[in-house]
Amino acid sequence: MLKGKNVLLGISASIAAYKSASICRLLVKEGANVKVLMTPDSVNFITPLTLATLSKNPVYNQYFDPKSGEWSNHVELAKWADFFLLAPATANTLAKMANGICDNLLLATYFSMESKVYFAPAMDLDMHKHPVNIENIKKLQSFGNILIPAESGELASGLVGEGRMAEVEHIMEFIQTTDSFWFEKKVLITAGPTYEAIDPVRFIGNHSSGKMGVSLANDAIKRGADVTFIHGPIQVELPNGSTNIAVTSANEMFLACKEIQKDAEIIIMSAAVADYTPENTADKKIKKSELSLKVDLKPTRDILKFFGDNKLGNQYLVGFALETDNELENAKSKLTRKNLDLIVLNSLSEKGAGFKFDTNKVTLINRCNKIWSFELKSKQEVAEDILSVIKENLSR
Repeated sequence: MLKGKNVLLGISASIAAYKSASICRLLVKEGANVKVLMTPDSVNFITPLTLATLSKNPVYNQYFDPKSGEWSNHVELAKWADFFLLAPATANTLAKMANGICDNLLLATYFSMESKVYFAPAMDLDMHKHPVNIENIKKLQSFGNILIPAESGELASGLVGEGRMAEVEHIMEFIQTTDSFWFEKKVLITAGPTYEAIDPVRFIGNHSSGKMGVSLANDAIKRGADVTFIHGPIQVELPNGSTNIAVTSANEMFLACKEIQKDAEIIIMSAAVADYTPENTADKKIKKSELSLKVDLKPTRDILKFFGDNKLGNQYLVGFALETDNELENAKSKLTRKNLDLIVLNSLSEKGAGFKFDTNKVTLINRCNKIWSFELKSKQEVAEDILSVIKENLSR
């Protein structure tokens, strides 16, 4: 994928700049043509000589050479590049990119870019989680820039947490797996259970862990999609790089999904939404007595059917079916009744599949009645299969 590509490698002033030498070396090894751009302060962390040697090109860090007057043409650099990779991306440089501040050659080149821009944040824990930094990252993503999420680990300050620049091999994998089909596609994914309150203490719920939905979101992010992840109460780690929205009840999930639906191109409804909710919810805890407790239930809003009945434009809708008998027939019926484009059939009868497991075994059926059957795999591999089938269906 990288052979013959022209890559601008941007480096800002972070201790993580030492990793940029390895990124440069691997890009060249993969056959890319690399030119390096540095912020003025980044030369304190790694020398231009090192990067010029590895890239086999001069390194750019000033608008012009004060001795010769030779100009570094930022517009030419931007037009030359197939993509721009900023690694490391400091809070300072991200803030300038997000807010139109152009005070060095790297930033001038960034603002001239028409091709893809990737950025890999590197900063301390508290800086990374600061609301302004979070807002700047979201703003850059809204401009079409692609986030390579920071990872958790030991930081230069001695703290341990999120903010560490992604490892070199992860950055390389991310760039090479970004898929032009998925790039910037707006994808809505739901996951986890919903809890339907009986009183302030008790609820009706199910055993969904949200693992399948998180795996789908992670793979879509890796492919370059713009993911909104709406989830019920789950205990698994949330995807990094998506817009995450927490809800509790089926009605809250419906309202959140309805708000996002208008912008979504692909909707993947993997959440296990409760089919019923109590007719009335007690304001105070219901006291235990010797008598049985009767709870009247009413159907919840069928979110999947609502989306099927109210598709916008060329929206592609994916539903899930968890069956215990007549599995294929029931899944096909649901596909038709709810106007889906693809259904993912899970079976509770398969050992190692279903709720809470790290593995799953699925069968996919599209609206043309084509069937894809897969063996038991990790949920991450299942997610990759599902997204590959979606791409196959939409690329015809």
